[in-house]
Amino acid sequence: MKQNLSLWQFGGFALTSLGGTLLHFLYDWTNQSVLVAPFSAVNESTWEHMKLIYFPLFVFALIQGRFFKEYKNFWCIKLVGILTGLILIPVLFYTYNGAFGKTPDWINIAIFFLSTAIVFLLETQLFKKNSLPCRLPKLAFAIICLIGVLFVVLTFFTPKIPLFQNPLTGTYGID
Repeated sequence: MKQNLSLWQFGGFALTSLGGTLLHFLYDWTNQSVLVAPFSAVNESTWEHMKLIYFPLFVFALIQGRFFKEYKNFWCIKLVGILTGLILIPVLFYTYNGAFGKTPDWINIAIFFLSTAIVFLLETQLFKKNSLPCRLPKLAFAIICLIGVLFVVLTFFTPKIPLFQNPLTGTYGID
């Protein structure tokens, strides 16, 4: 697998980019189906945009993990990658928005793709160095899964804080 690492990571970037883009529209395409709501964006809040990177990264990690058995630190690297993506999206969005007042749609799209690219570049470096200590890979996997559970639960029980507020309607969660 080590010789195919860059190909795998590029494929992951492409699949995550495509998957996140599709998940942005899936809720509306399915007439706001409650079945797809936990996994797709149900509004334009920053939180919902974080789901767009999480779920494709998670699905790709499940696939990739079946082929990357020689990396004992696989799930720790994936946890670092997922957390990086989940942190970058709000940090870049709120930094740009704070500096310029309003974020045009093309900047929001660029933030998603830039965050995704950084995740895969970081993971590639961590895989190549193979030096990230990982004593508890099952715990790393459990944390990744817990993040997914939070996305699902908070889709339906949305806190009334700005991260979850739809900037277009001022509402929270499913409109």
